[in-house]
Amino acid sequence: MKNITLSAEERLIEQAREQARSRHTTLNHMFRDWLASLTADHERTQKIDALFARLDHADAGGKFSREDSNAR
Repeated sequence: MKNITLSAEERLIEQAREQARSRHTTLNHMFRDWLASLTADHERTQKIDALFARLDHADAGGKFSREDSNAR
């Protein structure tokens, strides 16, 4: 695991530490979770973009009315 150094306003850091304490965890653990979530969101976005690029050639054959769209 690699260490990094961050800087933020002291008040903000204390508020974040209080949040961590209320969740029975550490600020460091919350930060690692946030990084993992950020990465997962980016990967999901890339996968969705790739899917739309593959489907770009698909044509539904025209516009559909509300009734057509809701017909079962």
